[in-house]
Amino acid sequence: MTRINSLFMAGLLAPLAISACVYVDEGSAPVREVVVEQEVLVTEAVPQDDRLNAVLWAQQAVEYKATTDGIYALAAMRLDQALADPDWTAAPDLQGAAYQDLPPAIILDADETVLDNTPYAADDILAGEQFDPDRWNDWASAGVASAVPGAVQFTRAAAAKGVKVFYVTNRDAVTEEGTARNLAALGFPMGGNVDTLLTKKEKPDWGSAKSSRWSVVAEEYRILLMIGDNLGDFTDDYKTSPADRQAVYDANADKWGREWIALPNPGYGSWESAPFDHDYSHSVEDRRQLKREQLQPWPPKP
Repeated sequence: MTRINSLFMAGLLAPLAISACVYVDEGSAPVREVVVEQEVLVTEAVPQDDRLNAVLWAQQAVEYKATTDGIYALAAMRLDQALADPDWTAAPDLQGAAYQDLPPAIILDADETVLDNTPYAADDILAGEQFDPDRWNDWASAGVASAVPGAVQFTRAAAAKGVKVFYVTNRDAVTEEGTARNLAALGFPMGGNVDTLLTKKEKPDWGSAKSSRWSVVAEEYRILLMIGDNLGDFTDDYKTSPADRQAVYDANADKWGREWIALPNPGYGSWESAPFDHDYSHSVEDRRQLKREQLQPWPPKP
């Protein structure tokens, strides 16, 4: 009879060394203690990250590139319509009484609208890290993002038609120099003697909600189009529940694809944080569970 008395496992990574202390009882012979060692291969689980498919899609899928190219082609058509219609504005609540006499402008978000930040997210995923504001600022300040397909061509064509191009971004003001350098290096039109890159905290009242910055543009320009990847790129009513966000979307149905043009961002945004009330104090696992609870399966659950 062979009896295993104790088991000790040494090491956490493959290969894994396993040692066993075995007592061998052979009847009339004295009981012998034998130490058995064997090396086994242990496969580690791939770390989970909710951004994996989204980042892979944006980096590798030609379908993503075709989508953004098509969206910017639509934006070019809408821009021509807007220039031909003196009453056209994407921000009627912000424009003054005589906005028709103002020079034309368009407002775009930066991240995932004109700048592709997937290398930052890919590094997070491979390193098993969550979003970190300091590392994000380092990335933004480095000025090495590539352009979202279609964005450079569209903005350059708009500028050639006399349209001022503004970038209203929630990148922190500390990243402004690197962001401006990045945009210029990619060929995006900049403002010359006009500050067209409006960052968060650049002025005391410029927080995450963008209307204070849109208002600055609306004072001197007729805003023809607003382009972004997040509901907050069009309205300040975005950090709410999924149901409230749907109501905001429905209330502005006549603007989508016309004055307001949205790009896809399946990686992050206020849509992703709405299921957990935009409260990042929840653990990653709790946030994932709250998102799962928002899924609508078939057949519907009772």
